[in-house]
Amino acid sequence: MSTPRLKTGLRVQALLRLAGRIGQSGAVLRRGDADSGGLLLVLRRGAQLAAFSEMRDAHGKLAWLAATGTAPVDQERIDSYVDRQIRTDPDLWVVELETADFVPPPINGA
Repeated sequence: MSTPRLKTGLRVQALLRLAGRIGQSGAVLRRGDADSGGLLLVLRRGAQLAAFSEMRDAHGKLAWLAATGTAPVDQERIDSYVDRQIRTDPDLWVVELETADFVPPPINGA
């Protein structure tokens, strides 16, 4: 039996509210499927960026995967990565948050 999940549109709203509570401003860059689309998070600090994808950990809980690696990258690399992901998953949501530390908000804390 599968675990019930919140619709992606609701999860995105919760993520933006949680980010706001911890001092991060954010925006939806691309809307995906409101019910079951995947979620890609882009963190920005000036011209430096990092992308995080949702994944399930060994216990089945949602977690963030540093999709572009551990070092910040530039806008061109992020754009290329996002474009590739959208071609693979046209239902993908892309959310960008301003950050001071490249640490995404808790994925289950919304």
